[in-house]
Amino acid sequence: MSAPKWIELDGVVNMRDVGGLPTTDGSRVASGRLLRSDNLQDLSDGDVAHLVDGLGVTDIVDLRSNVEVHLEGAGPLRARDLVPHHHHSLLTDDEHDDPAAAALVLPWAKESGRPEPPKRDDDHWASHYLGYLADRPDSVSAALEVVATSSGATVVHCAAGKDRTGTVVAMALSVAGVSDEDVVKDYVATGERVERIVARLMTRPAYEETLRDQPMSQHVPRPETMQRLLTVLAERHGGAAGWLREQGWSEDQVETLCRRLREPR
Repeated sequence: MSAPKWIELDGVVNMRDVGGLPTTDGSRVASGRLLRSDNLQDLSDGDVAHLVDGLGVTDIVDLRSNVEVHLEGAGPLRARDLVPHHHHSLLTDDEHDDPAAAALVLPWAKESGRPEPPKRDDDHWASHYLGYLADRPDSVSAALEVVATSSGATVVHCAAGKDRTGTVVAMALSVAGVSDEDVVKDYVATGERVERIVARLMTRPAYEETLRDQPMSQHVPRPETMQRLLTVLAERHGGAAGWLREQGWSEDQVETLCRRLREPR
């Protein structure tokens, strides 16, 4: 796998294009189709112009909870109504509207009083990721449908761009034919910037209290976590494509997502 295609902007620290990843049959993921990112609240005017006019972004998939969106505000892209926003929360406990209660719906809030997710795996984070698929299959499926049908580049983001974004992007890459090994490598690339990600989120109202006393080690992505998610998908559902079929996707829809993400032959 080549080096991550970081997109350097003023207002984010974890945005990259997954284009260029190889597929198992000798093709590649097309550039300018799927971008993954941390929170978009701090985008500058120049960032906005670069995303829309330079990179051809036509859709935003926001995986944050309702409380995060409420506390953080619309953000410049949404406030200006420049591109369609598709909000698909991956969390279920999502009715709070104050910073103290936000800890209850943040995926990394283990040390802040948030109940552990139902145990679906021995790995803490793998249990969260499998929980997204079990508890919010509607949101995961809808997010991937946006990627499949977008006319330009889709930005998929949450807060850090690691856990919720990592789950949805891994599903998309798997459908496109990227090997598990390279899906895992893309996931752990966020570790290169994890200190900058946490420092940035510490300045945001929805996250500062929750993150204040947490060790950095809690946020570093571990390859075995993503590998476990992919293994469970393969063993229980026949892979990401099989999981989508179980959600009601037709073979044509699965193929549309695959073609959308791959370079034309």
